[in-house]
Amino acid sequence: MVPAQVEVLSKADGECVAVERPNGPSPLLVICEHASRRLPERFGTLGLSEEALRSHIAWDPGALAVARGISEALDATLVYQRFSRLIYDCNRPPESPGAMPEKSEVYDIPGNARLGDEERHARTKALYIPFHDAIRALIRDRKARGQETVIATVHSFTPIYHGKTRAVEIGILHDEDSRLADGMLEAAEAGPHRYKIERNEPYGPADGVTHTLILHGVSNGFRNVMIEVRNDLISDETGQGVMAGYLTGLLQQSLDA
Repeated sequence: MVPAQVEVLSKADGECVAVERPNGPSPLLVICEHASRRLPERFGTLGLSEEALRSHIAWDPGALAVARGISEALDATLVYQRFSRLIYDCNRPPESPGAMPEKSEVYDIPGNARLGDEERHARTKALYIPFHDAIRALIRDRKARGQETVIATVHSFTPIYHGKTRAVEIGILHDEDSRLADGMLEAAEAGPHRYKIERNEPYGPADGVTHTLILHGVSNGFRNVMIEVRNDLISDETGQGVMAGYLTGLLQQSLDA
């Protein structure tokens, strides 16, 4: 456990948030909260094995590559978190147990056990607040230059969860505002049926996964969507490129509509 008085990130760790194409002209603002499995140096391994640190509990494998593919294709701004969600899950508010989980699926996380209020506050201050402040700043800049903003967050999920196989391949998720999701689902239905695509699967609003959408999309009246891709489909560059191209098409059709 990192002492409360010690900074969460060192100078060697660098900033927690990265922004690519900050002035991209597309209305789409692409966000990837679970882009990295990297841990800040002072946390070591959090008491986890290498297997656990490479697994889906630490990050969303392939999600950043897909998000980058969409960003490149549409010349859209991309924002992503540079550190593992095991330290802080930026798609969860500070009061959520899932923000700094003690257990994820079958893995206990020793370095997150019985965290005190000071340490939880330190992680929130170091990772969650700067990440979402960076998104707010981008939105303010876009408003100032009269640029429309549409929010899309990109995630991946494991094919087998708690021993159960998931048949869904792409999830199109939304909270109370379904405009962008509706458009993507309609585009998917109208085109070649290449993937098994479901609305609000394998997660939905009841699972608390729409935090970023609510914070930056719903609250501002922006169209928004959360994209979940089964990670076995994006385990290599070829799969990532194919998926990025497919999702770019769905997003573009929905934006145009």
